Amino acid sequence: MSEPDATADGEAAANPTSSDAGPSAGGAFDAIGAPVLPVAAAARRRRIWPKVFVGLVVIVLVAALVAARTSVNYYVLTPGDATPVAPYIDVPAADNHPLTGKILLTDVYVSQLNALNYLQYRFFDSDSQVISGADLLGPTTNENQYLDQGYLEMTQAQAFATAAALSHLGYSVTSTNAGALIFGIAANSPAAASLHVAQVITAVNATPVTTDCSLIAALHGLSPGQRVALKVEDSSINSVGTFVNGPIVTRSVTLGTPPKGLVDTACGAPTTPTAYLGIDPQTQQDWHFPVEVTVHTKNIGGPSAGLAMTLGIVDKLSSGRLTGNRIVAATGTIDQDGTVGDVGGVAEKTIAVERAGATVFFVPTVELRAAESKATPELHVYAVNNLNQVLRILERLGGKVPTKPVPVQAAP
Repeated sequence: MSEPDATADGEAAANPTSSDAGPSAGGAFDAIGAPVLPVAAAARRRRIWPKVFVGLVVIVLVAALVAARTSVNYYVLTPGDATPVAPYIDVPAADNHPLTGKILLTDVYVSQLNALNYLQYRFFDSDSQVISGADLLGPTTNENQYLDQGYLEMTQAQAFATAAALSHLGYSVTSTNAGALIFGIAANSPAAASLHVAQVITAVNATPVTTDCSLIAALHGLSPGQRVALKVEDSSINSVGTFVNGPIVTRSVTLGTPPKGLVDTACGAPTTPTAYLGIDPQTQQDWHFPVEVTVHTKNIGGPSAGLAMTLGIVDKLSSGRLTGNRIVAATGTIDQDGTVGDVGGVAEKTIAVERAGATVFFVPTVELRAAESKATPELHVYAVNNLNQVLRILERLGGKVPTKPVPVQAAP
């Protein structure tokens, strides 16, 4: 048995270690012929190890500190909260029924990563999802605009949930087109200097604008460099994520040259724009509800609570026993006609609703596999495409579902 060569610790070997070197060769050997290190060399080797260890620790700590201060263009979705939707919904006292069971809305937390926690979430946390900034924000959206867009989507989801619930209950719900809502603004575009997300354009050079398509039509034929007067409702998103209506103002914008290859495809036959404003428009709708329903969700963004809010409104305005005394969770967008659309972060939401004690979880059909990947046997996941399907399932589970429409004349 031979000792390791001292050069492994950075010191030169004092004696040859070949087997044919005898005692007269200048080294000391033990009873089986192995070389014996001088006492001083052995002591130096013992002393150098603490220094090496301390040096490695310092290097690791410095690297971790640098990584923690280095942002990367990645975000992480982690399980958020699953909370009862009822406290977020206000209806007239005369129509408000006491509730049994709970209907939960659920969300996810979105956080930008640094180089250190990127490694943590990417390789060591199976309950989270790492997503690139390009996939989350899109090619032109910055983080602040992304937050405003999320709150704007929540505002739209509240209106659609109210419309879907009241329509199911037999009320007459109507809406009018009120302009072109600014949902997004391209970086460095003509609009970026004077417009912002949540404003509503109602006219271009005195030409009325009632929809996103009418805005595109009003801009078509104008030229780069031409200055236009936009009549704008100066609405905004406040600090807690609520849409705030504003006064009508005029904004003057100099149009730019359309980016190469830009084509308008959302309004009939594809057309090539003649000038460039640089916004992502949507049709703004003013809703007319026969029952005063208010949904107030502070600091929650995105459209995915639409289905849960719809069920909550139906429950409050009907028997209050929609859940069959169960804890029911739901995620999915909703349209006025009750169509349920897909959402993101369903795996993380499944973890959140289980932690909140839910035993039933409704998810869009395309998200069933994601939910089942995290669901335990105690959580029953149902894939759904529309509100009527959800209500039929709840009825089978013992819930009291309204079957007779509310008479229109009963509406205030």
